[in-house]
Amino acid sequence: MTTTTTTTTTTTTTTTTTTMDRDAARAFQKRMVGVREDAALGLLLGIGDELGLLDALARTGPTDPATLAAVAGVDERYLREWLDGIVAGDVATYDAATGHYALPRERAACLTSADGPVNLARSMKMLTMLAGVEPELREKFRHGGGLGYDRFPRFHELMAADAAAVHDAGLLEVVVPTVPGLHERLVDGADVADVGCGSGHAVNLLARAYPASRFVGYDLGDEAIEAARAQAAAWGLTNASFEVRDVAALGEEAAYDVVTAFDAIHDQAFPDRVLAGIAAALRPGGTFLMVDIKAESGVENNRGLPWLTFLYTLSLMHCMTVSLAHGGAGLGTVWGRQTAVRMLEEAGLVDVEVREVRSDPFNYFYLARRA
Repeated sequence: MTTTTTTTTTTTTTTTTTTMDRDAARAFQKRMVGVREDAALGLLLGIGDELGLLDALARTGPTDPATLAAVAGVDERYLREWLDGIVAGDVATYDAATGHYALPRERAACLTSADGPVNLARSMKMLTMLAGVEPELREKFRHGGGLGYDRFPRFHELMAADAAAVHDAGLLEVVVPTVPGLHERLVDGADVADVGCGSGHAVNLLARAYPASRFVGYDLGDEAIEAARAQAAAWGLTNASFEVRDVAALGEEAAYDVVTAFDAIHDQAFPDRVLAGIAAALRPGGTFLMVDIKAESGVENNRGLPWLTFLYTLSLMHCMTVSLAHGGAGLGTVWGRQTAVRMLEEAGLVDVEVREVRSDPFNYFYLARRA
């Protein structure tokens, strides 16, 4: 007799259940609702800056929509909806008894140009511009590569407006005195180059203030260079010139006493080549002033920075991707102080110092020289 034995194996699956902290979940949900509200408000403020609505509201004081529409030159129905939106966002105030809207001076101070160079409403337009490339950027996530400068037609215009306000507020009175001996050198007459000059406002300000010195600005953008030349001509400057040039191949040797770079190094395709070219272009003892984003290297070292998320978004959606579009390093906006100092030293520059100035809270000021 043959006996057949059947063995049954039972497999037990163990599921680990994590208990969710519902209070933490509700708090985070509330935060996300606030993020959505603030994002919507950012769009409204960008529109308000673009159309001059914030400036008009700040100037007129408490007023009704019809009067404000006439002052600003816009359609009243659109204006009323916009005003209600910024009241909802706790930017403007509204008196239901009089039907008057107002923008308190304490709020206007950082949303208009009347009280200084910090106009945060202007920076909201940067987010709108970046959102325009979001579909293309998704494809770069999937396949790599980058988006070139031509995909950001308004970027230089927006940056030029911000930079001009900052330079007008402090370049001559604050920044130049920060660099030891720079004022005296410029008074006596020096050869100065500005790398990544954009629309050239900084160069033209310096050239007008120091007629004995000779200034040249380099940038890749034809439109930016034309704008720089136009301003120099309007100001009657004969000691400022501008050239379209790839600064990664500067090709100058001991040609300048001073080289400057204002927020221009971190988005270069090949920042190491640019810095090496700058070092070579300086005469012995010459000074390099590099103004770049005020941040440390490594996200863990920047958690207290109030605008950190904005910087990473700007990096992801512009500064990093334009570098990658040219086969570059993709250094990014938040390369940070430690990396910047290391790269300056690797380029052959010495005596690197990092300073801060009161007129520009968003940047570090790096001083270095050629031995």
